[in-house]
Formats: sequence, C-alpha cells, structure tokens
Amino acid sequence: MRNGKPYCRKCLPFSGDPAPPREVPPAEPRLDLSYSLSSEQKRISNRLISNFVVGKDTLVHAVCGAGKTELSYGVIASALSRGGQVGFALPRRDVVIELFSRIKEAFPNNECIAVYGGHHEKLTGDIVVLTTHQLFRYERYFDLLVMDEIDAFPFRGNQTLHSFFEKSARGRIVLLTATPSDELIKEFSMGNREVLELRTRFHRHPMPVPEVVYFPSALVSAYLVPKLRAFQKEGKPCLVFVSSKAGAERLYGQLRFFVPNGSFVHSEDPLREKKISLFKSGRLSYLVTTSVLERGVTVANLQVIVVDSDHERIYDKAALVQIAGRAGRKKKFPGGEVIFVAEKATKSMVEAIKEIKKSNEFLLKLP
Repeated sequence: MRNGKPYCRKCLPFSGDPAPPREVPPAEPRLDLSYSLSSEQKRISNRLISNFVVGKDTLVHAVCGAGKTELSYGVIASALSRGGQVGFALPRRDVVIELFSRIKEAFPNNECIAVYGGHHEKLTGDIVVLTTHQLFRYERYFDLLVMDEIDAFPFRGNQTLHSFFEKSARGRIVLLTATPSDELIKEFSMGNREVLELRTRFHRHPMPVPEVVYFPSALVSAYLVPKLRAFQKEGKPCLVFVSSKAGAERLYGQLRFFVPNGSFVHSEDPLREKKISLFKSGRLSYLVTTSVLERGVTVANLQVIVVDSDHERIYDKAALVQIAGRAGRKKKFPGGEVIFVAEKATKSMVEAIKEIKKSNEFLLKLP
C-alpha cells in the first residue's frame, strides 16, 4: 500500500501528472507533403484509413526505408478530421525529437507537441508525439495511437510499457515495424485485425545486401583504418557499430590517430545530440556508435560497418536488419556498403541477409 492505495512496484519510476482532456477539437488537418507517395505506399495508406473507419487495428510490416512514417499520415489526417485525439509513440527519445519536427511540418494546421523525459510541461495537443515511457499519463486517451519501432529497446519485452500502451488507446492502433516477430504477425492475423506488407523501399531500389568480412576482433582497427580513409576520400559518411559503450570509446580512441574527423556516441554520451547533428551536416565523416543509432537515422550516401556482428546477444536478426537498413535510404543514393565484420558466421547474420534478399525479390514482381 502507498498513501492508502495499492500500487505496482514496477510502476514506481513513473510519476507525474496525467494529461488533461483536450478542451477543444482538433483543427481541420491539411497534409503538407513536398513529395508524392508511391503506388505501394498509397495502397497501404488507403487501407489504414479504411481499417480505422471500420474499427480495425493494423500491423504494417514494411522494410527499412519504405517510408513507414509517411504511410501513417493519411490515417492521422482521417482521425483528426473526425475530431479524434492522435498519439504517435516511439521507444526512444532521440527518434521522438526527430519525428516530432517531421510530423509538425506535415500538419501545419494542427498543434503537434513532443513529450519525453525532461520535456513534459505541455501534455495536450492535436497530435502527441511521445516516448512509450510517457504513455502512463494518457490512460484511455487516444482515438488513434500509432507506434513505430515496436521491437526496439526498451519497449520490447517490457511488460510495464506494454501495459501503458494498451491502456492509453481508447480507439484504434496502428503498429509499424520492419522486423515483426512471428508471434506478433500471428496475433494480427486473427480477429478484427490485419497485417499489411510493404516489401519495397519508396524509391524502388533494392536494399544493400550485407557483405561478411572475417577478421580477428582484436585487430579490427587494422581493417577499419584503410576502409574509413577510402570512404572519406570518396565523400561517403560511415557509421561503425559496436556492441558496447566502452567498446565505442575504446575503438574510437584507436581510430582517431589514423582517421581524423570522426567521433563516438552512445546513450550516456552528454554530447550525443551535438555529435549526431555534426555527422548529419557532414562536419564529421564517421561515428563509432552503439545501437543508439540503430534506428531513426537517415543520412545521404551512408555506409555501414558492424564490428563483432557475431555477438548474438546484441546483434540478433532484427538488430542486424535494422542496422543494414540505414544504408541506401535516399533516392539520390539508393546503394551503399553494409559490412558485417566477424570472426564467424552466426544464425542471426545468415537470417538477416536472407531476409534482406527476400525483400529485394519483391522488386522483380513489380510492374
């Protein structure tokens, strides 16, 4: 008991004011996009709208770079035009910040707010973009709740966050993911739910298929130095993924003397946002990073290297597919190198490459 009331120990870290009810209906939406959806994107978008209208939940299985966020804009506009309260949830703060600016630009007539740890002074708006940790404030609140990256840490496997998500929707839900589990697909294949697939990127180019390079872990910097120098000479930015925070700092410490103009980032780096901004603007040519940049990053002409990709506890199939999906996301630069550096092949590596090749096969079937 706490203050005379029962409480859940798992919920103790989540304290704060609940969001007050929205006092005014949302403004009539005007979707402002500087580009047109592809025919495949339009098909999914229209289906999401019709499912929302008839009261059906939807899981969208779309490859990395398919434009999952843009797929949801139509159903968001539909919900707003019907006076609904819209939420867009993501597990990670960094991605909330980036996505908030994109949604705000896409819906200029509507009040869009961001809610995440340390940024929750305002809790109401037409569209609330928030971390899953903040969903505890919104019980039975959203007429449409969209969630991306459902398989990402820390949401994946967290029963408390799953409970917050389920309790915050009073209407329909739309889940977006490039790497759904078999259990999730099975769950949405039954009852009043539907699974929609989009196996092609918006620019209709194939995903870069990872190359496996076998190299001793202790000597990996000897492989990386000439590779990064070559990328720099060609003007190609690169993300070098490692399996731990200490490993990121250690590897960068080795590389910095031979390959200038780089840095490292991880979740506890106080300069993380500044470094990511410098990288995106081209003022840094490479970053050694943990999985903190596994998702939500789009950089033109990006190359990707995964060190110790045979570390299966960190790099399962889903993680490797997501990381590989960072490359080739821009229409002007649809290709790029993805390199798995390992001492041995793992089941996760083999399955990730197989999944990417399977998605690319769908391009051959398109008219």
